Amino acid sequence: MLREEQIGARLAEVRGRIAAATRRARRPLDEVRLVLASKTQPAEAIAAAYRAGARDFGENYVQEALAKRAALLESSGIRWHLIGHLQSNKVRAACETFELIQTLDSVRLAAALYRTRPALLAAVLIEVNLGGEASKSGVAPEAVEVLIEEVRGKVQLRGLMTIPPPGDPASARRNFARLRELRERLAAATGLALSELSMGMTDDFEIAIEEGATIVRVGRAIFSERAR
Repeated sequence: MLREEQIGARLAEVRGRIAAATRRARRPLDEVRLVLASKTQPAEAIAAAYRAGARDFGENYVQEALAKRAALLESSGIRWHLIGHLQSNKVRAACETFELIQTLDSVRLAAALYRTRPALLAAVLIEVNLGGEASKSGVAPEAVEVLIEEVRGKVQLRGLMTIPPPGDPASARRNFARLRELRERLAAATGLALSELSMGMTDDFEIAIEEGATIVRVGRAIFSERAR
């Protein structure tokens, strides 16, 4: 784990890069939320980032997030995001833990979320698998509209999320633009705002911001390599 002052300095640097990217894109800074991808990082590292001003943290696994939340009860105001695949048997715990589930990818999962919280619908993003990669979860772009129609009313649909195929900066930009254009088309077709676009990580978050990201998920640039 990095020292606390190192984590704080790295967080400040990332925030500076976000501010510069929003200026280039002529967007307000408050349109972009930084979520710290904290998978495998110890609770102490999250606490250091919290003391440096971070409030949004993204976890891949429900059980890991539960343990960290329990260890950080005194750190009030933390907002937890699920950025990994959600298994149906973890839905209740996920609803109790996460402010935003960024990886909805099926009607079955939406139905399970609704059964768990019918009075207060879970806030979700639909994960879009832009590259059709078998190793990644998510919905094919052409199937997103059908999924929206099948799950609306069961969850709070906030927008879209993606982890694009690996590639060079030009490829990343094309994929981020594709997600933005898909969101615009779907918003027009469904009448939903779909205001959130979660895209961009350590290697490409500035490009994502230039292409319209409202949430960027950054881990390595702040915490260094993942803890083992």
